[in-house]
Amino acid sequence: MKTHYRFETNLLIIHIMPRIRLETKINAPIQRVFDLSRSIDLHLITTREMREKVIEGRRKGLINKHEFVTWKWKIWGLPQRMTSAITTMARPYFFEDRMIKGPFNRLEHKHYFECSEKDKKTIMKDIFYYRPPFGILGTLVDQLFLRKYVERILKKRNQMIKDYAENDNKWMEILNIY
Repeated sequence: MKTHYRFETNLLIIHIMPRIRLETKINAPIQRVFDLSRSIDLHLITTREMREKVIEGRRKGLINKHEFVTWKWKIWGLPQRMTSAITTMARPYFFEDRMIKGPFNRLEHKHYFECSEKDKKTIMKDIFYYRPPFGILGTLVDQLFLRKYVERILKKRNQMIKDYAENDNKWMEILNIY
């Protein structure tokens, strides 16, 4: 967990921001994995069962630095909206998306990519920081099931990126390469 410190009326207040770290090895070139990771089309395939939709911003293709997307979906029957933007990008090694508006108090998703010297595979690393809403109640919900739910979604997404990146027919279709 990442810990933030801030001083307030001479008292030290500690804010703990949950963190999820994932690492996925993919047998595909780094540029392909990088592009699939920022594909709106692949994201929509990954979240099909949640019936996630794009309602504003970049609607298809590859999202780029300074672009945003607004998603709409339901979680446990409750409608949700979230707008996130790509704040930093260093192609093909890193990009970061941050929630601008949405259900969390804070959300940052850092995506790292590197090429393994040993086996020439791409190593995709995700570091996902978030702060649930509703203070202590949100922290309790996070510990009970939210973290597991978010981690499951991220793992599913990474597996989908791996499946598409390692299959020539699939990645070419998503990246519109014929």
